[in-house]
Amino acid sequence: MAAISASDTSRLAGYRIAVLVPCFNEAIAVAQVVHDFRAALPEATVFVYDNNSTDDTVAVARAAGAEVFRETRQGKGFVVRRMFADVEADIYVLVDGDATYHAGSVRSMIGRLVESRCDMVVGSRVDQVQAAYRAGHRTGNRLLTGCVSAVFGRSFSDMLSGYRVFSRRFVKSFPLLSAGFEIETELTIHALELGLAVAEIETPYYARPEGSESKLSTWGDGFRILWTIIELYRSERPLRFFGAIAILLAVASIVFAVPIFITFAETGLVPRLPTAVLSTGLMVMAFLSLAAGLVLDTVSRGRREMKLLAYLSHRAPGEERRRQD
Repeated sequence: MAAISASDTSRLAGYRIAVLVPCFNEAIAVAQVVHDFRAALPEATVFVYDNNSTDDTVAVARAAGAEVFRETRQGKGFVVRRMFADVEADIYVLVDGDATYHAGSVRSMIGRLVESRCDMVVGSRVDQVQAAYRAGHRTGNRLLTGCVSAVFGRSFSDMLSGYRVFSRRFVKSFPLLSAGFEIETELTIHALELGLAVAEIETPYYARPEGSESKLSTWGDGFRILWTIIELYRSERPLRFFGAIAILLAVASIVFAVPIFITFAETGLVPRLPTAVLSTGLMVMAFLSLAAGLVLDTVSRGRREMKLLAYLSHRAPGEERRRQD
């Protein structure tokens, strides 16, 4: 652990800093996480939120010096939602309780948040050993990151990182809806959708301690994250989403209609009446889909404005100190 300089300490003086650690059966690793972050950020309070662990996670975390609370609804998203609602601070550090993230990077991440007046700084993982980051998870992360970049125009290099630093105004205005590990996707898309100031800092990533097991399912969580992206795209870009469906339906309608028109031009008859009805129905559905997209786009704009108003009702990190100075 690198020594804490006097300049670092003075830079963070006056800030309430909370380290938020969601845990489920992390008795083997959680003590190391608490010790490391208390050493790296002695001015911070470490909060461990247990999510129905069946091992000694609660006792171990409490013995290590953390403030421990429980969330009975199963899922990381529920835990993060509870932490964001309960904990009052100026700067929030969110980190997994599996001892895979580098606590020594937290001061650089917070420094970047304060100096650049960002709302979220993501710790981009650089694996220190091959076993730290499984190939399936790495590939899935790249695919999902590419998908978000294609949909929203920009993204992070490590969209699924569980190591992040937030401003108070991000945390208190974030409309968290996810229940599970897709929470990282929702955090990322919220920041990109509102055009918030964000940054990314590389941080070492380690393998879990021996005997500790990952709770991630490569395929199961990957599909849930992909479905979350689709749902968020539908809600945040409804005109594009339903417009694309309208185009597909209209093209299908035209494909079915062309032979009917050719036959009608040659014979004056419409022998394939069911196909004509199908073509007409598809075109009607295309117009309905486009109309739904137009209406929902107006609703989405209003909802985005409400999110921005909620976000702007909180001051940026460091604003209180600047006013006092």
